[in-house]
Amino acid sequence: MQTVTVGLNRSATAADSSLYDALPYQVLSAKEYGAAGRRSETVYPMNKTRAAIKIEEFKKVLESRGLKSTQQRHFIAETFFKINTHVSLDELLRKVKRKTPNIGYATVYRTMKLLTETGLAMERQFGDGQTRFENVPQDGHHDHLICIKCAKIVEFQNQKIEDLQNETARKMGFKVVRHKLELYGYCKGCS
Repeated sequence: MQTVTVGLNRSATAADSSLYDALPYQVLSAKEYGAAGRRSETVYPMNKTRAAIKIEEFKKVLESRGLKSTQQRHFIAETFFKINTHVSLDELLRKVKRKTPNIGYATVYRTMKLLTETGLAMERQFGDGQTRFENVPQDGHHDHLICIKCAKIVEFQNQKIEDLQNETARKMGFKVVRHKLELYGYCKGCS
């Protein structure tokens, strides 16, 4: 399986032969990042400095709530932040157990619940019945293209789309506080 990360530097236009041609993207093999290679797993690299910053934020959250900063919680959060993955609990548990076999499902669940409650992770549904967790992006909001055949997930940012959504909401007297845009179809390799 291949995974795509996207930073959109220009908008797609009718002149572009496809959205993929309009996007500067990098394809990373799941194997490069130790992924199980499963169809539903997507893996993105994360700057280790950013991961360290997120770990520090998590430690502060635990402290503010009077919770212990255990080695297990730290390792689960570190694993999640370093790979910056749209990952299910089962997938994260498998990754964590590779280095720490004694960590159980309940510990991973509770840690991810804490990360979600505190805004360091987001729960995502991509139409296949599987809940995944996503690292909250530091570079702002992004949207997703999801291939319904191979489950490839492409993250993208497009200011024109954001502006159009805000303009539409404003015209209808609506104040948007958050949104998610998920486009389902076939990637270039599956179409």
